[in-house]
Amino acid sequence: MKTKRAYKYRFYPTAEQENTLANTFGCVRFVYNYFLTVRQEAWYKRKDKIDYHETSFLLSELKKNSKYLWLNDVSCVPTQQSLRHLHMAFINFWKGISRYPTFKKKMNKQSATYANNAFKWNDNKLILAKMNEPLNIRWSRKFNNKPSTVTISKDPSGRYFVSFLVEENIKPKPVVNSTIGIDVGIKDICVTSDGFKSGSPKYTKRFSARLAKAQQRLAKKKKGSANRTKARIKVAKIHAKIKDSRHDFLHKLSTKLINENQVISTETLAVKNMIKNPKLSKAISDSGWGEFLRQLEYKSKWYGRTLIGIDRWYPSSKRCSVCGYTVSSLPLDIRLWECPECHTAHDRDINAAKNIKAAGLAVLAFGEDVSIVSKLGITCPQ
Repeated sequence: MKTKRAYKYRFYPTAEQENTLANTFGCVRFVYNYFLTVRQEAWYKRKDKIDYHETSFLLSELKKNSKYLWLNDVSCVPTQQSLRHLHMAFINFWKGISRYPTFKKKMNKQSATYANNAFKWNDNKLILAKMNEPLNIRWSRKFNNKPSTVTISKDPSGRYFVSFLVEENIKPKPVVNSTIGIDVGIKDICVTSDGFKSGSPKYTKRFSARLAKAQQRLAKKKKGSANRTKARIKVAKIHAKIKDSRHDFLHKLSTKLINENQVISTETLAVKNMIKNPKLSKAISDSGWGEFLRQLEYKSKWYGRTLIGIDRWYPSSKRCSVCGYTVSSLPLDIRLWECPECHTAHDRDINAAKNIKAAGLAVLAFGEDVSIVSKLGITCPQ
């Protein structure tokens, strides 16, 4: 299938490139925040929605103003793309996909997007507009086609990344005769119906002592001082380490499941609602359930696998995978239980994964809603 795929690499800019990128990030951030204010005022004062084309015209007029001539010192493409991103943020808000757009801050992640008319690409060498030298990119893997857009970003820890958006024809993986159900959890991020338990690295807990110490030192620094900036970067580096380690673990786990199975059944989770639980929010966030399911979703589309999400209210943990009996209550602290009907001993997570597999196969075979599966009397093959 043909799809657009992003390839992300780290690069190390020269002092001149770093200065150019800093100016570009500043202009992109200014344009985004300025026209976010314009659109807010237009709505609150006149109940009028300003679209992308109107903001584009206003940006052209703004660049002619003597107070904002410095906007012309950088490439016009990233600032124009900033308006597109702002417009898309409002569209996603109106559709209920995301929250209301917020102002960009200097200390947060910075990014600038270059369309194909704002960079030169030749023999794996990338030269951005307003630059004379190619970027010093650390290539970890290769792609063949020419990128359509390039996004330069700088994270709070000071690292620079370049992301290439490339259209590729991804070949499906060979068909395998294997189906599984997946139950996600805190102790084990993933437990499958065939008994595999992934474990949970718990990176936030692993780095908690270092993070707490760095945050304490940051809190004692004077605001606006150079030492506070150094302390902030140290905190950001620890957060980056946690994030990178978690993503690496989840990518390896999701790739393993996609390679080994043709049909995967999973729970449909409302992670945003679940992390509101004050006792479990930190553990759930550290597990990365949402990111894990997102990776399974797009990788299954890429490689010709079938991913089935079952109803979130289906009692997978409380239902016996052998006889179908459903217990009335099963607290979280009970990890092993015995079915009162058939006296089968169950591991809570493996039993849930077996029920999820059975429910997913029922949806695949009969097209039924998962909430009806218990009435059909379908159990997981043993």
